[in-house]
Amino acid sequence: MNTFGEYFKVSIFGESHGPAIGVVLDGVPGNIPLSEEDFTVDIARRASGAVGTTPRHEADKPKILSGVLGGYTTGAPLTIIFWNSNVRGEDYIQFDAIPRPGHADFVANIKYKFSNDPRGGGHFSGRLTLPIVAAGVVAKKILNAEYLDTEGNKEQLNVKINAELLEIGGETDKSKWDALLKKTASQGDSLGGIIECRVTGLGVGIGMPFWDSVESMISHAIFAIPGIRGIEFGDGFAASRMKGSEHNDPFGPDGPVKNGAGGINGGLTNGAPIVFRVAVKPTSSIAQPQKTWNFNKDKEDILTIKGRHDVCFALRTPVIVEAMTAIVLTDLL
Repeated sequence: MNTFGEYFKVSIFGESHGPAIGVVLDGVPGNIPLSEEDFTVDIARRASGAVGTTPRHEADKPKILSGVLGGYTTGAPLTIIFWNSNVRGEDYIQFDAIPRPGHADFVANIKYKFSNDPRGGGHFSGRLTLPIVAAGVVAKKILNAEYLDTEGNKEQLNVKINAELLEIGGETDKSKWDALLKKTASQGDSLGGIIECRVTGLGVGIGMPFWDSVESMISHAIFAIPGIRGIEFGDGFAASRMKGSEHNDPFGPDGPVKNGAGGINGGLTNGAPIVFRVAVKPTSSIAQPQKTWNFNKDKEDILTIKGRHDVCFALRTPVIVEAMTAIVLTDLL
């Protein structure tokens, strides 16, 4: 399905090399200030151009088609569209017969009986994270909007969501990243990375046991980002090597005094910052020749992938992680 959320619904549409991609948001409250300029900062964080990113460049200018009037949301479904312009569909025709290792070509052809759009991965493409970033901008605004509590008093949260890249290809020294990226590119290869996300300002008790625990919902959304291979909260996998006396979070008058649980107990926020880390795989499209199956020739073949691809798409992923987190928290709240 292409829709996520129960109260704040996010539906994405389009293909990587189709005419346009976009998002429809249902459940957006009215009277929230919103303009197309509000998307500029986060869209720029996802854009290519830095060392290690794809040479494909798109304007990525959002066009609001519905749900905003006079600079404020109306409460009706909000639709945002992005036109594709720098497309090269011819680079991808061969992948029907010779699927790319690590991509969705093979499974999509089987599931949809070769009716899916193969260009740039079609609807499976990381290009579809652009409208998710746009949805995240709106969600961040909702999270910090003024609202009335059950007694009619004005309240306002101060939720901050920040994700950053911690390492690339196992290297944590950021001063060495450019050299590592250039060397890997010259070898026709790619790299993955690890991103950490922190959320503050939520308070206690958000979430629902069991299926809609905060970890479950965040994990659901994060794994929808193409190329995610793992997620851990707080101490994460290291907790399995600890003793209870090391991992447990003692409580003080203001909540936990350490944060091995990553801000969540029993699926509910405990007042401490939510902290989780995400593992991003190396880009599947690499310039090195790779073995795969040629379905036209019915034999193993060597595939050399052309086109424009990131050496490390984890560089552009932190803002997407933030957006997914904001979407989940908006729905839960």
